[in-house]
Formats: sequence, C-alpha cells, structure tokens
Amino acid sequence: MSAISLKHSRALSLVLAIITVVILLLPFHAFLTVWVASNFGHYTIARLWKEGLVTIAGLIVIGWLITDSKLRSAIFGNRLSWLILAYSALDLILALVAKEQHSVSSKALAYGLLDDLRFLAMFIICYAAAIKSKLLNAHWQKLILWPAVIVVLFGLLQMSVLPANVLTHFGYGPKTIMPFETINNNSHYVRILSTLRGADPLGAYLILPISALAVLLVKFKGRLKDWLALALLIAAMVVLFGSYSRAAWIGALLSLLVIGLVIISKQWLRKHQKLLFGALGLIIIALALGFVLLSHSSRFQNIFYHTQSNSKVAVSSNQAHLSALKDGVKQVVNHPFGEGPGSSGPASVYNHYRPPLIPENYFLSVGAESGWIGMILFMAINVYLGWLLWQRRRSPFALTLLASLVGITFVNLLALSWTDDTLSYLWWGLAGLCIAVVPSVTKSKKSLTDQVSRS
Repeated sequence: MSAISLKHSRALSLVLAIITVVILLLPFHAFLTVWVASNFGHYTIARLWKEGLVTIAGLIVIGWLITDSKLRSAIFGNRLSWLILAYSALDLILALVAKEQHSVSSKALAYGLLDDLRFLAMFIICYAAAIKSKLLNAHWQKLILWPAVIVVLFGLLQMSVLPANVLTHFGYGPKTIMPFETINNNSHYVRILSTLRGADPLGAYLILPISALAVLLVKFKGRLKDWLALALLIAAMVVLFGSYSRAAWIGALLSLLVIGLVIISKQWLRKHQKLLFGALGLIIIALALGFVLLSHSSRFQNIFYHTQSNSKVAVSSNQAHLSALKDGVKQVVNHPFGEGPGSSGPASVYNHYRPPLIPENYFLSVGAESGWIGMILFMAINVYLGWLLWQRRRSPFALTLLASLVGITFVNLLALSWTDDTLSYLWWGLAGLCIAVVPSVTKSKKSLTDQVSRS
C-alpha cells in the first residue's frame, strides 16, 4: 500500500470513528457534560466536545473534496447540497450584516450560527463518509437502538423508583440543566428527562427509535430479537408518555401512520377497506367519549391540556406557547430580511442589543433570523430531503428516517427541536449516511418486508 493510500485509509477510519462516537454518545451528551462540568468546571467548553470532533472530520472532508473529483461530483451533483450551501451562505452573509449593524452581539451570533449550521455540516460529513465506505450503513440499527435502550431504561427508572431530583447528584441545577420539569409548576406532575436536556427534547428524540422499532417489527416472526424489539417499543412509548410532551405524542403517532401508509399495499387496502374504516370510526368515537367523560378530571386536564380549571398558575404553558408563536409571526412579518443568526431561539438569550425571542416554532425562528428567503430555503431543504427519503422508502433505514422526519417536523411547529444538538446531529447525520448509499425506489425492486427480514 502506498503512503498516499495509507494516509487516505487512516483519514477515512478517523472520520468513521468520529461519526460513530458522536452518534452513539449524543443521547447522553447532556448528562455527560453536566457531570463532567460539575467535577472539573468549564461547562461551556464541555458542551462543545462534539463540535471539536465534527470540526476535525469536516476538515478531512474538505481535503477529500479538494483532491477527489468523484466525491466532488457526487456531492455537488446533488440538488440538496446546493440548497444547503445556499442557505449556509445566506446565514453567513446575514451574520456579517448583523455584526456590522450591531444588531446581534458576538456571543449570540456565534451560538446562532452554530445552532443553524452544525447539523447541516454533519449531514455533508456523513454523506461524504458513506460514499467512501458503507460500513456505518450496515449498522444503522445499532447506532439508533443501542443508545436508546439506555435512555429508555433510565427513563423507566425515573418514572418508577428514582426520586425526581436524582440528577442533582450529577451536577444538575439552576446553572446547568434543571433535574426535572413539571406541568405548570405542579409537583404532582413531574416530566422526566432521562439523559436528554429536557422533557420536550426527550420526547422528540424518542420519535426516532420508535420509528426504527416499528419498521423492524413490520415482519414479526416471533423470534427472540422480535420480542425484545417489541418490548423496547412498548417501553419507549411509556417513557414518551412520561415526558408529557404532547407535540412528541402526536409526532410519534404521525410517524407510525407514515410507516403504515407505506407498508400497506393497495390490494390490502381494497380488500379490508370496510374493516379499516370501521376500526378508525370506533377509535374516533372512543377518543371523543373519553375526552367528554374525562374532561372534568384534574389529572386528565393536566396531562392533556397542561392546565386545569382551578389552576393557580397565572400564565399556563398553553398561553405561553401561543404568545411565543404570535411574537414569532410578528417578527417574521415585520422583518422580511431577518435580523441575523442569534436574534432568535436559544442563542438570542446572549444578545445584549435586544430582548430574547423564543418563537416556539423552528421555522419561524429561522424566518426571524434569515428572513423569508432563508425560511423558504430551509423548508425546501426539508421537503427535498423528505422526497429523497420517499424515493428510498423500500429501505427500512430510509423509511425510519422518513417517518421520523414527519413526526419531528410536527414537533418543530411547536418547539425548537433542531436547536437540540442531540437530535439535530443524530438525525441529520443518519440522513447523510442513508441518502448517500440507499438507492431510490426506481432502482430497487425488493419489497420492504424482504429487506426488513434480511436486516
């Protein structure tokens, strides 16, 4: 082996190792960084461990793009890459404008750029690595499910035997991450975090493993691993319920509906049409009766409405959400060119020039920062990526990502899920691996169940 090829092989191994480490550790990122910072300090630096690794991988990929014409053609021959580049360039230009006009302070600007672009960089890195090697694609189930087992088990322990403040022993608190959340400050309704940075991020994250497990159970043969997958799916749904994240509940349901729509054949639908519509009708009637009969229950009101008729909280979470959405819409309408990265979302807390803006909608947050053009570009990225996954829907990997994208997109309409580094790095990294290697449906005639049975 020549010195050049040996060097290239080592670089590829390093990039694959970085991707693997980052993806496997991401679900424990919040827990590990708080724990490390509580012992050694430097919480902000500890939080950036993954950015350091991704930067190393990114520099190697840039080197490949300079020297490898085939990789260059593969990446720049994809419309999705150009959409990502256009959106990134716009964000960088608006950052320079905001800096020049002193509308966003330096720290907020840096955090804003990081929140906006890091997961797109992860997508490109994983896309390039998958073109170079299919090794990680062969283990996509393990990348998703192995960490999920620990997240779910710890979540079950939090719901059952562990005290609500157990995470305070690992450094959780007002200066890092609160050890638990409640519904409208009601201590009787504790929302668990597991190893994520919050109850809503936990709920959004669980949509991915729930989708993966549902896809893998499409062809249930009663084998031991099928029963284990079913048990993990049920446990994940229990933990999802314990997060009390209503947006994530609906997002998970939408993901499962997407999987059902893809795997059910037209012939089966025609044959069982009456049965299907009858079952849906019964479900709708049962849900309607349940809501009517339980609507006066304080427990039901807190869990599903996040408030109750005799609540002592001045402003409920629902009112806060609605107010935040109105603020986001007003900002986007009044500033069609955007105010620059860091002017909206979690990064805006560090902006000394203007009050923080948390729109509770990721797309509105993008619009507030990057204007109408930026919002349209980011929506185009999501739609086109969804289309590429749809073209590959016969693959269990692609179907898992397609279904979870639908669910997480719904959550993003009511939260800022892509600003959560755990979910954004994880999902977009896996998407890069999938899009690069999995053929479209026109190129692969194998059925989904055949591919599941071989996976």
